[in-house]
Amino acid sequence: MKVLFVHQNFPGQYLHLARWLGGQGGNETVFITQRQDGQLPGVRKIVYQPRRTITPQVHHYLRESEAAILNAQEVMRTAIDLRRVGFVPDVMLGHNGWGEIWYLKDIYPEIPLIGYFEFFYRIHGADVGFDPADPITPDTAPRLRTKNLGNLLALDTVDLGQCPTQWQRSGYPKRYHTMLHVIHEGVDTRVARPDPAARVQLVRDGIELAVGEEIVTYVARNLEPYRGFPTFMRSVPEILRRRPQARVLIVGGDEVSYGARLPDGQTFRQQMLKELDGSFDPARVHFLGKVPYSNFVRILQISRAHVYLTVPFVLSWSMLEAMSAGCLVVASRTAPVQEVIRHGANGVLVDFFSPGEVADRVVEALEDPHVHDSIRRNARQTILDQFDLTTICLPAHLGMLKTVSRRLNGPAAASVAAAA
Repeated sequence: MKVLFVHQNFPGQYLHLARWLGGQGGNETVFITQRQDGQLPGVRKIVYQPRRTITPQVHHYLRESEAAILNAQEVMRTAIDLRRVGFVPDVMLGHNGWGEIWYLKDIYPEIPLIGYFEFFYRIHGADVGFDPADPITPDTAPRLRTKNLGNLLALDTVDLGQCPTQWQRSGYPKRYHTMLHVIHEGVDTRVARPDPAARVQLVRDGIELAVGEEIVTYVARNLEPYRGFPTFMRSVPEILRRRPQARVLIVGGDEVSYGARLPDGQTFRQQMLKELDGSFDPARVHFLGKVPYSNFVRILQISRAHVYLTVPFVLSWSMLEAMSAGCLVVASRTAPVQEVIRHGANGVLVDFFSPGEVADRVVEALEDPHVHDSIRRNARQTILDQFDLTTICLPAHLGMLKTVSRRLNGPAAASVAAAA
């Protein structure tokens, strides 16, 4: 089988699927991306860059749309070159978010295209207006409506769509729901699993931490308000005051993935450390930055309480991986989280805006290492039952490929059919 992937941040949501396809004999897997680094065995990567930046004077509603068009044009040129040398895929898959898939069907009109649809912007019921400190203005609704240009263009282009969760699918207009299939990327539960022997070496601080210690963890791609970083940081002084042996491990970068940036290049980490200066012992709070995946898993494995906070937005992989690793997850009582976590059954839910409630629930976990054992077991079982890569998600992806591909034949078809 021949498969064409497109995602600017290789491999993105296609890590597991592309790796599986690349590892099967007889497949030809091509991946178009902007990312220079990273490789997967059996996957041919083609790197592109847009030929120019956006027009400085373009209307601010249209900045993302123009950037997406520039991406789409370059991907289209790459597809033209691929077709010219004889590469015609059986199926194409790509993330809609940056426009890259918009013009693929103009080059391969006969080939099925599966789009990844992550989030539909709306003025009510999601991230916008959730924080009272970020009020809705007369500019908000038309800006968001325009921001969905790419979503709507891609929905009209693809043959089939994929959403990772039911809540994320629910944000899209109902007229598209029949074409949007809910299939998560999956969690490798063989890797993200409990390990009573796990240890984490903090080289910079000269200490080693292990299971059984009072470890509080917080993980986000970037430390920012969308992932509740200010609320978490405001809970830290009370946690450390009430638990003198506790340590806090924080994983994440200083960039901004979602929402507004602070002025003058200031980071939210700097802002919170300034606000909380003198309220806790900094030697007990460890900012680890971005870490390799193997280190990330070990950090989860030694955690006694893992805090995950998010506004109503895209659900993070890290929350599911924390559950798979057997963490007690103290999470925000917000819609994307509540699709997975049931309070008191497989996790603990708190008010997104309440540092005090976060501190209380974390302290309870630190006081007695076994009081939440059943919740930890249930958390892992939830991932095994709903998000396991090998038994649930990868077969669902392969089944989706089998459904849309009109040109499967020979050994490749047999392997996909067997796995699906």
